Amino acid sequence: MKAVLAILSIFVAGSVWAGTPNPDRIIPFKETPQGELKLHIFNPKGLKKDQKRSAIVFFFGGGWTGGSPTQFYPQSEYLAKRGMVAICAEYRTKNRHCTDPRVCVMDAKSAMRWVRSQAQTLGIDPNRIAAGGGSAGGHLAAATATLSNFNEPDEDSSVSCIPSALILFNPVYDNSENGYGNERVKSYWQDFSPMHNLKKDAPPTIVFLGSEDKYIPVATAKEFQARMKKNGDRSELVVYDQMKHGFFNPSKKDNRYKETLAAMDQFMVSLGWLKAPKAK
Repeated sequence: MKAVLAILSIFVAGSVWAGTPNPDRIIPFKETPQGELKLHIFNPKGLKKDQKRSAIVFFFGGGWTGGSPTQFYPQSEYLAKRGMVAICAEYRTKNRHCTDPRVCVMDAKSAMRWVRSQAQTLGIDPNRIAAGGGSAGGHLAAATATLSNFNEPDEDSSVSCIPSALILFNPVYDNSENGYGNERVKSYWQDFSPMHNLKKDAPPTIVFLGSEDKYIPVATAKEFQARMKKNGDRSELVVYDQMKHGFFNPSKKDNRYKETLAAMDQFMVSLGWLKAPKAK
């Protein structure tokens, strides 16, 4: 394991963030009363429609209030270079669309269903689609895997929105009175909180968290992990000492972007979704 991580560290070191990259395609996936929502897609070089690549759909953070899909452009560009199809999804937010957190979940589920339904066209394996995100986006990724409610009424529910893996960066996945955002979701938090809707056979999950995160205590992350393991499901937790909320973003002055990138890569390798890189 240590040898593999060492090789990954060398590989990631050559992928230093150098500003905002550009997606290969931006395509619509959902029409709403507030406007069209789009997916920002990063493709591996030489991708063909008849291929079945592993994929990930990222959801940006911002407290269900703001944010931008560009947040996960750097990670998406990196994963595309590694051979995955990486997608940054738009969803409705309070500031831009005057919507509440329930609508965010609906849009996240719609994105996952659309990607799975279009897997053949996108060159994606429908059985290897992960969901990822940071903060409120981490909540949305976890929500697609755990929450039964908050589905679009006219959507084809026979297409599963449940990802095959979860990549969560300081996710606000406890929305109880002791968790994050309860005042905004108070009347429906029991159905909204991923922590409280975990079921057996949840997707394999990795969580990245800073020890000094003011929104998610380490104890909360450990409880989430314990509940998953009690169900017999794979759950990994990586805590970064002295790091605060958002520490994984490359734009932060004191960040752990490269470290989280390497750990995310290794997780994908362990799933068999990526090949371990060769040392340079």
